[in-house]
Amino acid sequence: MIARIWHGRTKAEHADEYVDYVNRTGVEQQRRTPGNLGSLLLRRVSGGEAHFLVVSFWESMAAIEAFAGERPEVAVYYPQDEGYLLELESEVVHWEVSVAELAATLTAAAGTA
Repeated sequence: MIARIWHGRTKAEHADEYVDYVNRTGVEQQRRTPGNLGSLLLRRVSGGEAHFLVVSFWESMAAIEAFAGERPEVAVYYPQDEGYLLELESEVVHWEVSVAELAATLTAAAGTA
């Protein structure tokens, strides 16, 4: 399994709106891509900025390429990202997942933060 990790940041006042946008665009496209095993959208507000990590899990690099294209290390952006993000980071990182054990309650707790 491979984890694909993207980072972005917005102004803090746009954090909730951007979560909705990312879920409707990138995370939804990931869900529809064969070989996607799931995604996490993480948010941390610090000072006047909100940082986001999208960690998606994939069966293979071929599955990631089906989502991201021939150069999977290049970040995927959507039309309104430029209006939200303080910069467009050009690359994502890929990590081999060595151990993956998640409690069944993790999914249920995701909405309680």
